[in-house]
Amino acid sequence: MKKVQLLDQINPDVWKQNWVIDNQAMGKGHNSLRYLARYVFPVAISNNRIKSIENNVIKFLYKDRHRKTWKTMALDAMEFIRRFLQHVLPRGFMKIRHYGFLNPNRPFSIHQIRDLISLIHDVIRGLLPEIPQYKKQEIKCTRCGHALKFIAFLKPPQWGPSG
Repeated sequence: MKKVQLLDQINPDVWKQNWVIDNQAMGKGHNSLRYLARYVFPVAISNNRIKSIENNVIKFLYKDRHRKTWKTMALDAMEFIRRFLQHVLPRGFMKIRHYGFLNPNRPFSIHQIRDLISLIHDVIRGLLPEIPQYKKQEIKCTRCGHALKFIAFLKPPQWGPSG
């Protein structure tokens, strides 16, 4: 951090924390960092798509969605940065691309998941003698503290063979 002149930008409280360090020699760490970076924070544009940076103009490849071909675009550096920063999430948000039932390698189809949710709904509905009234007891969101409003259990949809 000293070498790249970023040391003064680090919060001093960081140095007061008890850190658990378990490290093993991994060369200079470039390969490990490259490997982890793909999973931790996928970027909006990869380095191999940037073709040149000259005279404040950045040329990069993009995919024409209509023609399904790769083309080159040239943008002023500030416009490129503006567009890039549109992909940076606000503090506290996370990028999750393919997780849970949206994962393309999931073991169940969306139709099977929908049927399982419907089944669970039927089981819960059958266990409840009546829909509980929450008017007396206010339930609050654990994140923001606002009151949650209970509307109702909905009747499960009747899915046909086509889904």
